[in-house]
Amino acid sequence: METEKDRELWKLAKKRVGFKRHLATYIVINGFFWLLWFFTDRDNEYAGVPWPIFPMLGWGIGVIFNFLGAYVFFNHDLVAREYEKLKNQ
Repeated sequence: METEKDRELWKLAKKRVGFKRHLATYIVINGFFWLLWFFTDRDNEYAGVPWPIFPMLGWGIGVIFNFLGAYVFFNHDLVAREYEKLKNQ
C-alpha cells in the first residue's frame, strides 16, 4: 500500500511543479506583452482597451484551473475511499 501512496505523492508533486512552471511562463509572457504594448500602442488615443488584457484574462482562467487541480481538488484520500467502496461491493 505504501508504494501506491508514493505514486500518488509523485503524481501530486508533478502537478504542483507543472503549475509553478505554468505560472512562471504566464508571468513572463504577459509581462512581455505589456512591455510591447507600452512601447508601441499606448500613445494611440484610438486604441481603446489595452490589447494585452485579452490574452491575460483568457490564459489566466487556465492558470486558475491548473492551480485548482494541483492544490485544491487533488485529494488522494477520496480516491482511496472510492476504491475501498468499490472493492467491498
